Amino acid sequence: MYKGKKVVVVLPAYNAAKTLEQTYREIPFDLVDEVILCDDHSRDNTVEKARELGIRHVIVHERNKGYGGNQKSLYRKALEIGADIVIMLHPDYQYTPKLIPAMVNIIGEELYPVVLGSRILGMGALRGGMPLYKYVANRFLTFAQNLLVHYKLSEYHTGYRAFSRQVLETIAFEQNSDDFVFDNEMLSQIIYAGFDIAEVTCPTKYFEEASSINFRRSVKYGLGVLRVSLGHFLQRLGLVSLPMYRRKHFTNP
Repeated sequence: MYKGKKVVVVLPAYNAAKTLEQTYREIPFDLVDEVILCDDHSRDNTVEKARELGIRHVIVHERNKGYGGNQKSLYRKALEIGADIVIMLHPDYQYTPKLIPAMVNIIGEELYPVVLGSRILGMGALRGGMPLYKYVANRFLTFAQNLLVHYKLSEYHTGYRAFSRQVLETIAFEQNSDDFVFDNEMLSQIIYAGFDIAEVTCPTKYFEEASSINFRRSVKYGLGVLRVSLGHFLQRLGLVSLPMYRRKHFTNP
């Protein structure tokens, strides 16, 4: 725990058997109380590997629900077991668990309720193996998003995130897509609800076992991101009223 706050790491897993152990072994268990893994109908032995490692909370989807659907199951479970700080860590080892203490400290000290691990800060994305087309798309989409949602982040597309309990209890993440655009919908909700976001520099790792979407899915994702940002812009101007921006609890962040 961190100053009486329960810290929970959630792992959205899909075919992660080869990298799960390496990721799990680097989690700082002097700080982390619980780990939850959700297997999204993998074709490998991810579930068996998770149980072999002693992960107590293993959720198994009997059908593939998508990246967003996986996260929904994880956040519901994290809230159910009393998490105060929730860190989403990909079990493909693309993001280092060694940043967990920094992220927990920022939320635990009530400096910020949300922390993102940014691959763009520090100029290491291309050196770390990010494909050039993904880097260019990341920069273009982030520029457009900053303008449309009226916020300033170095990137909106990292999968390394930490949230306070209040954030997860406030935003209507269940309204979001089950696909990859879930991440951007969640950030849009967080910004619209008035929560501040911190960023920490995160090393970039691209390698064969790391999960990554192909070019076609990337185009679909990019169009979805622009749709979300445009919807946020119209919502902010009062021109539309979208269900995803309704708070679950009407408390001030």
